[in-house]
Amino acid sequence: MRVYTAYMELDPRRCYSALKARDARFDGRFFVAVSTTGIYCRPVCTARTPGQDRCSFFANAAAAERAGYRPCLRCRPELAPGQAPTDAVRTAAHWAVARIDAGAMNEGDLERLAAEYGLSSRQLRRVVETEFGVTPVELAQTRRLLLAKQLLTDSALGMTEVAYASGFSSVRRFNHLFKTRYGLNPTALRRQGEPVAHADVITLKLAYRPPLDWPRLLAFLASRGAAGVERAEGQRYLRTASLEVGGKTHHGWIAAEPLPQQNALCLEISSTLMPALAPLLARVRRLFDLDANPRVIEEQLSRDTRLKPIVRRQAGLRVPGAFDGFELTLRAVLGQQVSVKAASTLFGRCAAAFGEPAAGTSTVAGPANMPDERLKFYAPTAERVAAASLGELAALGLTKKRAETIRALACAIADGELRLEPGVDVDQTMQALQALPGIGAWTAHYIAMRALGYPDAFPHADLGLMKALGLRKPGDMLAAAEPWRPWRSYAAHHLWASLK
Repeated sequence: MRVYTAYMELDPRRCYSALKARDARFDGRFFVAVSTTGIYCRPVCTARTPGQDRCSFFANAAAAERAGYRPCLRCRPELAPGQAPTDAVRTAAHWAVARIDAGAMNEGDLERLAAEYGLSSRQLRRVVETEFGVTPVELAQTRRLLLAKQLLTDSALGMTEVAYASGFSSVRRFNHLFKTRYGLNPTALRRQGEPVAHADVITLKLAYRPPLDWPRLLAFLASRGAAGVERAEGQRYLRTASLEVGGKTHHGWIAAEPLPQQNALCLEISSTLMPALAPLLARVRRLFDLDANPRVIEEQLSRDTRLKPIVRRQAGLRVPGAFDGFELTLRAVLGQQVSVKAASTLFGRCAAAFGEPAAGTSTVAGPANMPDERLKFYAPTAERVAAASLGELAALGLTKKRAETIRALACAIADGELRLEPGVDVDQTMQALQALPGIGAWTAHYIAMRALGYPDAFPHADLGLMKALGLRKPGDMLAAAEPWRPWRSYAAHHLWASLK
């Protein structure tokens, strides 16, 4: 069964079949609105299935709300997993929506967002409305309202804190839109929820499409992190976090672990990060690749008889993302021609030398309740590393050439010449990376996989990939991978994982 999710391409018959089956594969792929109740739901909602004649199907929550429907209080559409792009060529519309989800329009207007893609605000509005059936402003408004609804239900934040954390510029505007759009009083909704939170910690759910191989994802991230910045404790992932919003940097920490019997992660966030909540949640979803649809990806990869047994043994494998593009790229460069363990050691030295101190010794406005005393630093910023001398970098145990590469990389990002985040032009960014001294094709593809979120990156000359398939020539590897498009990044991670 296939359900198309682009605007005007939803097949009502297939959508209804998925709704009756409460098929989790389609959670977040479409929403169903019921004419007799005025409510829209996720396809996995446990409420009694309405008759097909009362159902309308929408590709996104904003489209359902534009048609006058309110979100269901039982299945909570704000918890639905997002939609990772499925095409090798990402359109400006999809990337603009991803930036809107991360709060881009909370800080600036549509003209500023459009300029990032070389478009006018009118052009961006047209392509987004053509692709999704709603305007960028409507998408942004729905995203703020749904985030506010989640905070009202799951946190103990005050109304003012909820309004500003969700991206509203005033409490009055928040109250008006919430009552107008949903027909609910925010205070009344707070009474219906069961908030679980400490005064200094916010706890939220992040949904995903199953399966998710959390142990393997956690092991990958923990083994490649910087000591003092991120770590794993049992099934729990912890890290320090700093994000800039509106010209101000906010410091804090996050912790994540799976919720038993639920297709969701429990995410704890220090309250100091609330002003940066929207971009923080977007980064966490990318870090854990929560918007992937593993069944679709694995179905295609399994058509190759060589990959099929590997993929089946590793169902739910994700491509680990990056919390910060510079941090990931710094780690990738430090890892060139050394072991994973040695690279992590170098990364830890770099964090200790150039990262801001966290916890009680911090000179920045961070939390006092760091959940693990071993979290001691915030990851180094490009600006701080760019200001370091080659001698300071070499003192970490680097060769002169490696120090020059790191400094050139940091300068390019600090100066705004290079952006390492989803939404940039992948080909241009990879070319810009390889123009820097000491960065070759393998590193550029690895960065594209993780920092840019590109699902079709593929370092075909990698010795591990060739070993996994028993091939000897990069050209043979490239030819073998052609049927795996646009999921070659996932294929690469399956092959790497199969060697362990």
